[in-house]
Amino acid sequence: MEDRWLSVDEVAVYLGIKRDTIYKWIERKNMPGKKVGRLWKFKKAQIDEWINAGQAAGPCESTEN
Repeated sequence: MEDRWLSVDEVAVYLGIKRDTIYKWIERKNMPGKKVGRLWKFKKAQIDEWINAGQAAGPCESTEN
């Protein structure tokens, strides 16, 4: 079983979303990942668990007034 770290771009392609959404989810929804230097890295299994638990569902908290 492959257990390599995925980049933001790879996760975005895997989930079919934009890179900006990944960064919003990291900041606002505690998306599981590790920051390595200036880059974010993710495990596919952790992303799948997080999605299946419904953590990505619903609107992001707005920072606008």
